[in-house]
Amino acid sequence: MATTVSGSQMLIGLGIGLLLLIFMILKTKIHVFLALIIAAVIVGLVGGLPPSDTISAITSGFGGTLSSIGIIIGFGIMMGKMFEVSGAAERMALTFLKIFGKGREEWALSITGFLVSIPIFCDSGFVILSPLAKALSRRTKKSMVTLSIALAGGLVITHSLIPPTPGPLGVAGTFGVDVGKFILLGIVIAIPMAFVVTIYGRYLGKKIYQIPSEDGEKWERPAYQKAVLDNTTGETNQNLPSTLLSFAPLILPIILILFNTVLSAMKLTEGFYAVLIFIGQPVIAVGIGLLISIYTLTRGKDRKDVILELEDSMKSAGIIIFVTGGGGALGQVIKSAGVGDYIAKGIAATSIPVILLPFIIATLVRFVQGSGTVAMITAAGITAPIVEAAGGDMMLGAFAACIGSLFFSYFNDSFYWVVNRLSGIVETKEQVRVWSVTTTIAWAVGFVELIILNIFI
Repeated sequence: MATTVSGSQMLIGLGIGLLLLIFMILKTKIHVFLALIIAAVIVGLVGGLPPSDTISAITSGFGGTLSSIGIIIGFGIMMGKMFEVSGAAERMALTFLKIFGKGREEWALSITGFLVSIPIFCDSGFVILSPLAKALSRRTKKSMVTLSIALAGGLVITHSLIPPTPGPLGVAGTFGVDVGKFILLGIVIAIPMAFVVTIYGRYLGKKIYQIPSEDGEKWERPAYQKAVLDNTTGETNQNLPSTLLSFAPLILPIILILFNTVLSAMKLTEGFYAVLIFIGQPVIAVGIGLLISIYTLTRGKDRKDVILELEDSMKSAGIIIFVTGGGGALGQVIKSAGVGDYIAKGIAATSIPVILLPFIIATLVRFVQGSGTVAMITAAGITAPIVEAAGGDMMLGAFAACIGSLFFSYFNDSFYWVVNRLSGIVETKEQVRVWSVTTTIAWAVGFVELIILNIFI
């Protein structure tokens, strides 16, 4: 249906919908979830989608987004609750402080996110690891904003640049480049991006100083204070779980998901490998982690108390799940209306330098649609033949598509809501500073690297 609608009508629908969304979030009493759905309806109807297609896009976008990460978010938050009430999060925090040294918590989390997101989705990685960031914030009095930006930045950068994550892997295949070389160069490109993002996190953490309350249930905004650097000395709390038990529910799902990714890529899908692939599905793997946390971290606690804690954690999970699904609904309507394809094809027809085409198209598709994976794959599909025909460097063309997909994450990106909500950031202006600016910094650093590589390669 969208192909019979003029491009100008699509753009008008997108503009009105996004302006209305921003107005509702900033100036009205309408909850962000309802605002996302209303904006999706406006974008679809004004943009030329028939009413039935608009509703279909909303429901499929909502369901499609939650089908991939909804259960994982629920499981992850419940697991996080088990970490908190058992003291496992406290034990993990102490362990990280001892390994990486005092005052380097954000670098520890950045490196952790950098490595974890190579085999698994950044959404899953942040949900699994955010309780650790929260425990470190409570323990060291370092702003949760600093720690969340470092962790989420490391996660999203390698998620966007390094196979076997599906997006970069698909881009590498579309451009026909060697995946091994793509991985190695991707790591080289990703390191400066993660470094600068972590520096920004340290800066913003002083401007938005937020730490968890002592009971971990609320967020506090006291006057800024320097991190507590002597917290690993004199540890006398013998009631905390062991380091092994504390990390097991976290590490095992990551290992299982890694097995799933590697075995699937190697096409080892039969016999015992099929079992490993099954239990390595993110939903199953995180579910196993949750079961382990329940039965190893709550020994000695009453059954009713444990269930009440789990039910309490599901209250916050519900808000995050609904808002995440709302972002997916808006993104699907934008996609169904054809706005992203319309803009991308228009740019491809211009005389812009060939190496910048994948970057610009991925940037714009990311901005109007929200999904980084869709943005990079769309840009790759449109521009790979153009880059090849023009004699451009196919490897750099592939990275241009991946880097462009990092641009300005905002309302229509599910990871925007996951990062901000799990970090306790609820004001829109602060959410933009915490995550939209962070991804744009990574995008800008990547662009500079792209230009440098284009000159010297």
